[in-house]
Amino acid sequence: MNLDFIFDPGFLMPAILLLPLAAAVFSAFFLRRSKHGAAIVSVTACGLVLAMSLLLLLSVAPAENGILAEASLPGFVVGSFKELSSFGLMLDANGATMLFVVTFVAFWIHVFSVGYMDDDPARGRFFAGLSIFMFSILGIILAKNLFMTFIFWELVGFSSYMLIAHYFETPYSAMASKKAFIANRVGDFGFLMGILLCYHLYGTTDFAALQAAGTRDTAVGLLLMCGFLGKSAQFPLHVWLTDAMAGPTPVSALIHAATMVAAGVFFMVRISFMLTGPVFTTMLWLCAGMAALAGIAALGQTDIKKSLAYSTLSHLGFMGAAIGLQLPEIALLHMAMHAFFKATLFLCAGSIIHACHHEQDMTKMGGLLKKMPLTAAAFVIAGFSIAAFPWFAGWYSKDMIISGALVQGNWGAFAALVVAAVGTALYIGRMFAMVFLGKAHGHGAEHAKESSAWMTLPLVVLGVVYSLAAGWAVYGWDWAAGKMSALFPKVATVSFAGAYEKLEHAVGASGFHWPMFALSVGIVVVGFALAIVFYRTATGEDKLREKAPVLYAAVEYRYCDALYDWYIQKVQQRIAIALNFINDTFVTLIGVRVIFAGIPAILGGAIRRFVYTGDNSQVVVRIALGSVILAALAISGALTCLL
Repeated sequence: MNLDFIFDPGFLMPAILLLPLAAAVFSAFFLRRSKHGAAIVSVTACGLVLAMSLLLLLSVAPAENGILAEASLPGFVVGSFKELSSFGLMLDANGATMLFVVTFVAFWIHVFSVGYMDDDPARGRFFAGLSIFMFSILGIILAKNLFMTFIFWELVGFSSYMLIAHYFETPYSAMASKKAFIANRVGDFGFLMGILLCYHLYGTTDFAALQAAGTRDTAVGLLLMCGFLGKSAQFPLHVWLTDAMAGPTPVSALIHAATMVAAGVFFMVRISFMLTGPVFTTMLWLCAGMAALAGIAALGQTDIKKSLAYSTLSHLGFMGAAIGLQLPEIALLHMAMHAFFKATLFLCAGSIIHACHHEQDMTKMGGLLKKMPLTAAAFVIAGFSIAAFPWFAGWYSKDMIISGALVQGNWGAFAALVVAAVGTALYIGRMFAMVFLGKAHGHGAEHAKESSAWMTLPLVVLGVVYSLAAGWAVYGWDWAAGKMSALFPKVATVSFAGAYEKLEHAVGASGFHWPMFALSVGIVVVGFALAIVFYRTATGEDKLREKAPVLYAAVEYRYCDALYDWYIQKVQQRIAIALNFINDTFVTLIGVRVIFAGIPAILGGAIRRFVYTGDNSQVVVRIALGSVILAALAISGALTCLL
């Protein structure tokens, strides 16, 4: 039997895309009530997708520019609109990086979910949701044009809504899912307008065609950026992400840390050739400001997942700032590194929550270092990585973004990113001290024990291995006949390796290499030390809230939520009431009831009273009169024809 077809991108790319969809449909229709069936199907499908993705990435030749592989699925034509005449699938250098990161991280999160969701009665629905999400995110990665991207973009939003609302019986989860859905729809409206404007101006939305034509447009770029602001939760559409932690922790790790929120960054990197100076500047200041403010706000949360959610906001800000600095390749590098260490941190949080009987308040934890050593080890390594300690994965990307701002002389962005870096060291040190050090402050922490192998094995792979060594791919340490570079497929490093080397050379030539190295080490060491010394003697209360309640309240307060609540209640609601009054008075009362219903009713009543009286003699008279009129008309017509 000839099996060469399995190496053909024309087979692999559609299979990678459609297999999760098949798993989702099968699980939803046949396995929703099965205890293990949906988990087996979903994990197997994700494992096969990872295997096929690796096969695809190892079989294509590395190339920094251009399309590495193509395939297509049947589409449809509507009149003269032919953008979706076929669902074109495309793999370029950026897509290769994203494909490896998403499929690799997603597989291990699927494995973790088997242990975490073991006692959940709705496991079938959960794993079906994970599979439909995988189908959606893979569609964004492989989409060939903006219209296809938008279709899968909306499916990702639906998947997120469904998974956040997994515990829909609780009012908070139901609210959080609706909030995420609505906030993303606001951004997606601008995104859709940008796609339509692009099609109107250039007659195509194909990425390769747009890049070949050298298209650049400020309006299109700003509108498309709206989609990024919603999906990647940046100001002013960032308010949904922390509430999205109401979903199961594996959802937070997969969707709201490693993949969905990073899809906005990936999209902006993909269309970076279309962006103009004003778009880059807008992104830089929105995202650098978010990086700094969210990094500080993480110190005002006692819920372990919400603190990590603010951390995600901060690091998405780093990625957006890198794009604003016109370093899209470094943004993609940080997206990849962030996927590993932030997924690890969320999975560590899940392991802790599971061990503490679903307790999420860090003030009720403590003393878990000896009880959960594997979880603690993975947390420490991921913590050093997110704080950008030298030679850990996060250092290669995060430090280079800050260095890029310094080399370009953008002191405002540099200062904001340094504040964000300081905040990172403080909140990760605080989290470690409150969760792992001291003594247990709650019943769950007192009886906690290390999680099962289903949950600790992903922590070892993503935390101990990739959170430490993923960044070594920038060194070009090739092996397997040049098919692999450190822990990455070689083709998945092409998108960032050259840009990293170029920026590293620029930093060295500017004389900033050793100062930046010292700054990175200093921030991590001092930040960790201050946080651990300050929080290690916690007594079941947040030390900052205990010693400086006003400062803690200022950090904890959700200013944008309060602003939006005020706007909805005081402005939007009053406008809605006024419009409702106008509708009830002029449309319903005057227009419908008086003009279109009242007048015909009066005429009808008059006719019934004066014409249809029920007197048979009057009926005979009317029939006779009508017959005479009809006869006269007929005779008149006949005479006209004769004459």
